[in-house]
Amino acid sequence: MRQDGDASKVTISDVAKSVGVATSTVSRALTQPGRVSESMKARVVAAAAELGYRPNPQARSLTSGRTHSIALLVPDVTNPFYFGLIRGTQAQAKAHGYRHILVDTEESAEVEATALLEVSASVDGVVIAASRLSDSALAAAAKQTPLVVINREIDQVPCVIIDTATGMIQALDHLASLGHSEIAYLSGPASSWSNRKRWRALQQAARSLGVTCHQVGPFAPTMQSGAAAADAAVRYGVTACLFFNDLLAIGALKRFAERGIRVPQDMSVVGCDDIFGADFCNPPLTTLTAPIEQAGRVATDMLVSALHNSNTAVPVPRQREKLPTHLTIRSSTGDRPAASGKRADSE
Repeated sequence: MRQDGDASKVTISDVAKSVGVATSTVSRALTQPGRVSESMKARVVAAAAELGYRPNPQARSLTSGRTHSIALLVPDVTNPFYFGLIRGTQAQAKAHGYRHILVDTEESAEVEATALLEVSASVDGVVIAASRLSDSALAAAAKQTPLVVINREIDQVPCVIIDTATGMIQALDHLASLGHSEIAYLSGPASSWSNRKRWRALQQAARSLGVTCHQVGPFAPTMQSGAAAADAAVRYGVTACLFFNDLLAIGALKRFAERGIRVPQDMSVVGCDDIFGADFCNPPLTTLTAPIEQAGRVATDMLVSALHNSNTAVPVPRQREKLPTHLTIRSSTGDRPAASGKRADSE
């Protein structure tokens, strides 16, 4: 151990000399451990600890042009759907030796554009979930900053898709099998790519199944908006509802109860995402179960791969990844009511 106690005077050259390797090897072992052997990493880490070496992130950024940080942009950090994405990206970033920065873009394209511009100067790359920006804006941003998008499909931009569109078809087929022929899709934000994708899939599936599916909305993807969505569904006279996300569905369950509409006896309800708490509702919510945390991990892996291959001719693996969803049936869906038009609150 250094006797002077001043770790700031210990340099990377001191560590390299102690181990008997080049300074570049020490740098890789400490910042990109996957590029050296486990035994070499262990030797370097042990020597750094013995000498009291502490890397200077600012100096390292100036010399390498890298900050070893990545950012995750999400539309609403309070939405439980994004908890899994945050966990997945953070865990995978840590595994690759990167710091993780979280940015809430407030369901606003303007805020998102500003945040993307600001963080690009201080991170090596960005993961954007459920972007509210246009395709052209994202494509332009990708030319300036390495990025991966989740739940968005754009040419030349790496992406991870959670396949809720196919899941919605499963949900519609489930409702049709229960005898429902008048069904509402309570849609999310108009700027949501996933929302548009789901509605197109539902339209095609409804024609194949011989049922009517009404698009109602858009609604903010929050529990507070669930009451308005529930009221709108009742006005349409449907017997079943597919909701853009679980938060809307959970809010609607409460509103249906307030209006004396029994779920599922009078109205069947299906959510999307299977967030924490979906199975605690009254009744427990039938919903699409999505691999949310896995999406965050895969997106981070794709971004790190792009960063490591940016100065080589090696093609970046996995430019597109589609993750399947499946319908989890609980107690909020049931047979079509025999006399659906005779609810106590009907006028």
